[in-house]
Amino acid sequence: MARDAKLAVLAVLLVLAQVWCGVVARRHHREPDPCRDSVLLRHKDHRCSSPAVSPHGGTPATMTVNGFQKGEDGGGPSECDGRYHSDREMLVALSTGWYAGGKRCHKPIRITSTQTGRTVTATVVDECDSRHGCKNNIVDTSKAVWHALGLDINIGEVPVTWSDA
Repeated sequence: MARDAKLAVLAVLLVLAQVWCGVVARRHHREPDPCRDSVLLRHKDHRCSSPAVSPHGGTPATMTVNGFQKGEDGGGPSECDGRYHSDREMLVALSTGWYAGGKRCHKPIRITSTQTGRTVTATVVDECDSRHGCKNNIVDTSKAVWHALGLDINIGEVPVTWSDA
């Protein structure tokens, strides 16, 4: 009986070791995500913050123009719902850290132009993937957002602040 108990404990330990090795291997073979990896979350990183309304008007960012319609420069359908959207809608794609793994999908954010002082609300529908070329401080918006802020879409990049609405 004692021998059977020892074998059972050994079998459980072997299974636990295999599970642990699988977890370690998965974490080792993927690129670290600065906004999800717990070691990095201990550091305050503006790219991973959850911007709230602040006395300064929000988190500084660079706003760029994105096409959300099929065939435009925005690429494929949006990450939040797998659909294309009209450029006449108030839409935004956020850098990976701010997109927060989709936690901001279909949530409104407040965007303020530092040039015109105008503020609009837009809906998050997509991610601007920071692991594939998008900078970490991008608020990538539809043409409708640019027009509502009184900005020329031909400029391409402007400073803004943003926060959760």
